[in-house]
Parts: sequence; structure tokens; C-alpha cells
Amino acid sequence: MQGRQDLKDTEIGRIPKDWEVVRIGEIAKTSSGGTPSRDKEEYYNGNIPWVKSGELKDNVIYATEEKITEKGLQNSSAKLFSKGTLLIALYGATVGKTAILGINATTNQAVCAIIDKKGIFDPRFLQCFLIFRRKQLISISSGGAQPNISQEIINIFKVPLPPLPEQQKIAEILSTVDQAIEKVEESIAKTERLKSGLMQKLLTKGIGHKEFKDTEIGRIPKGWEVVRLESLINEVKNGFASGKRDENGIVQIRMNNVTTDGLLILDSYLKVPVPDNVNDWILEDGDFLFNNTNSYDLVGKSTIFKGAPFPCTFSNHFTRIRFRNNLVLPEIILCHFFLLWKKGYFKSVAIRHVGQSAVHTKYLLKLKLPLPPLPEQQKIAEILSTVDKRLELLRDKKERLGRVKKGLMNDLLTGKKRVRLEA
Repeated sequence: MQGRQDLKDTEIGRIPKDWEVVRIGEIAKTSSGGTPSRDKEEYYNGNIPWVKSGELKDNVIYATEEKITEKGLQNSSAKLFSKGTLLIALYGATVGKTAILGINATTNQAVCAIIDKKGIFDPRFLQCFLIFRRKQLISISSGGAQPNISQEIINIFKVPLPPLPEQQKIAEILSTVDQAIEKVEESIAKTERLKSGLMQKLLTKGIGHKEFKDTEIGRIPKGWEVVRLESLINEVKNGFASGKRDENGIVQIRMNNVTTDGLLILDSYLKVPVPDNVNDWILEDGDFLFNNTNSYDLVGKSTIFKGAPFPCTFSNHFTRIRFRNNLVLPEIILCHFFLLWKKGYFKSVAIRHVGQSAVHTKYLLKLKLPLPPLPEQQKIAEILSTVDKRLELLRDKKERLGRVKKGLMNDLLTGKKRVRLEA
């Protein structure tokens, strides 16, 4: 790659003088799909792939969750698009997300197909640019509570058009980074499966046990006990509600700060007005946070607070639990709660409200768990921590590759740096 100074000012920013600026509609035809009637069983479970908007993940699609029949295709507005077609989600949770078809497939009406009509653009290059300028594309949508993108907006959206060989080279470079990210994601998924299997085994069979006993919660090692969670707890406290922001206030841990696999993420956070008796809600190292209120699929996710460079409190969507140190490690409870969450236990005991579900503290306190002696808990935690360290390294690597890709997109898709083309 090489830097270039021969740039020109355009309505989409500075780009090389030999690049064009075009509307997508000038180089492509757009078309949306359709959904065959769900009342007609004969329209589904056929052999024609059918893409829904939720399957668009800035990826290449080689298989679909559902397939339709020839009758379903003929009796709906669904259309069959060719392998290599670029797709973009028009609305819904994945609005603005893209995919390229790796197979011939149909789509539903929430997906727009961008079809090359002149043979002058590489769909991979255009996909990269739409990802790069996704926020801008969504910002010029029709607005409303849910952002929508129309075919009209896509058709008038302006993009740079380098010579085709340069588009292809740029796409190849960015694809190489995507492949590296994909390999790391596969390693993360594999390690997460390993951790889940280890947790299930260690928390039910322990380490090196030969004798087991039957209990009300299943077979456990003979030297273990079955205990109610309340017998392990020193203190339980719910957080405080605050609908206001205050940049001079105090950090409040909220639902989006905790991942489903128990990580506490503080890359971004919200500050709220300092409440009365703020010390009652200041988090300490080792505090266990249970997400008592969330959407039906997320309620019950938990984490352990392990310090931050600033004081932190927690919202009323969390229950803070402080355990008796001489009885149990918070890490062991976190593993139990993760497995319970995966099995859907917290959903099963949650009370559902409009848009949210809540797990009352009483269900936590009465929860029965197998408890190894403290020395064995420590050994189990040590084994699982080695897997956690592996996951942390892999996630850091994925984040670094993401930064590399972002930098390359900024340079290559604007022509700040030009690729070398083979003679």
C-alpha cells in the first residue's frame, strides 16, 4: 500500500482523483423479497433457501434457517437471487447489516438485494463501504422509534467507485482480516464450549471422586452438601433507580455492562446523580451482581465486581449479594448461575411484565445448590480460571484485529492509502 496526495474534494469526502462518486441506483438494481403465507404448510420446508433479516451479520450466507417450496416462491413476492448478490437489512434488530449470498437464495421483505447491473462494482467492496458508513446510511432513514432504510434511500446513497481491479484488491485485503477474525471467533466459541463442559462436570462430579450419593438435586460427591443459597449469604441488597444522567455524578452499573457469560464491561458507562447514603451502594471487590430484571432471554445474567479505577454503584436492575467468605467462593456461584441461565431456569421463575421479566429475591434465596468443601472450590476455580485467561487472550486478539480492520477501512475505502496492483 502507498499514500497518495492526488485527492479531490467530493460530497462524500476526499477521494482519489481517478475515483468516481456514484449513487448505488446508477450501478445496481435493488429489490426486496417476500414472505409466503405462514398459513400454507406447503409453502415451507422445501429446498429453496430463504433468508431472513436476522441472518444478515456482515457475513457470507451459505445456509439458511428456513427453506421454502417452489409453490411458496410462486405465490409470494419472494424472489430468487443469484450467488454473489449483496443484501442489506431494511429494518428490524439488524437494520443496516449486510451479507453476500454464497448460494442462490430468496429473502423476506425486510431484506433488500443490491444486484450488479453493469459489471463495474465488486459486491464485497460495496459491502465493506456500507459497513463503513452504516451509521450515516441509517441516519438519513425515515426516522421514527425504529430506524428503517428504504430502497429509495439505498438507491440515492452515494458511494466511491474505484476502478474494478482496485475494488477487488481492497476487498481481498479486508477479507484477509475478516478471515483472521473468524478464526479467532471459532477459537473463542470452542473455548467457551470447553468451559461450559468443564463447569458442568466440575460442579456436579468434582475432582477425583469415586463415591457419590443421591440428593434432591441429583447425584453429587459423597463429601459434598446440598445448601440453600440464603445460608451462604451475609447481605442482599437491590440497587437504586435513576432516570437521569449527571456527568459530575457517580458511575452506575447497568444491564448493558454485563455480558451473558459473566463479564463486566466498563468500556462505556453511565454517570447518575449521587444518591443519599451513596455508600450503601458502592461496590467492593468480590461483590456478586445478579441481573434481576431484563428481557425474557437475558434476565438472570450475573457477574462479579473485581474493581474499577473509579467508584461504582449499581442500578435497581441488579441484586448485590455478599457471601460468607468462609463458606463459598463467588466464582463457584457465578458458574452455577451461568449453567442455570443456560438451562433457562431464571426465565422459568421470572414474572413477566410488558417488555421485561423479573426474578424476585425469594427465588434466589431458596435456590438449592451442591457445595464442595472450600479447598475443592478453590481447585475448581483455579481450573476454570485457566480457561478464562485463554478466553481473555482470544478476546483481546479479536479486539486488536477489529481495530486493524477499522483502520484499514478508513484508509482503503477513502483512498488515503492506495493498493498496489499487479502489472
